[in-house]
Amino acid sequence: MKMRRADARDLAAVNEITRRAYEHYVPILCGEPWPMRVDYAPRIEAGEVWLTAEPEAPVALIALEDHGDHLHIFSIAVLPEHQSKGVGRELLAFAEDVARNLERPALTLCTGEKMTRNIGIYERYGYRESQRRPNPNRPGWTLVDMKKLVTPATQRRSA
Repeated sequence: MKMRRADARDLAAVNEITRRAYEHYVPILCGEPWPMRVDYAPRIEAGEVWLTAEPEAPVALIALEDHGDHLHIFSIAVLPEHQSKGVGRELLAFAEDVARNLERPALTLCTGEKMTRNIGIYERYGYRESQRRPNPNRPGWTLVDMKKLVTPATQRRSA
């Protein structure tokens, strides 16, 4: 799958993909997940948002934050009609490649404890729960922090 960095012209598409990908969680959580509530314009400007490079229109995105000692996945969003087709798996692989290229030894992410489907998906792809903590932005909500160690490119090639 080809990816491209989002630019300012993509803000509406980023918001739409995010809304559609996360909206099924609103009744489960009794509120919008955090990625639905943030302003993506500064993230796009910082080069943190990547879109699938589809010929027609993007179908998914990943937002990555470089924390220096690790790469953090802020959000993965896939349009509902493209879910369960391997797009999310490819986005996670893309994040691993970015982490390797930046020489970051780990990927992190957090999800809500009620988002059990997501937790299971991340566990299947090698992420392990590192802690549960109160959500600082949403009183009464609990976040699940997850982490995956990334094999350095030099080790990967020689293996």
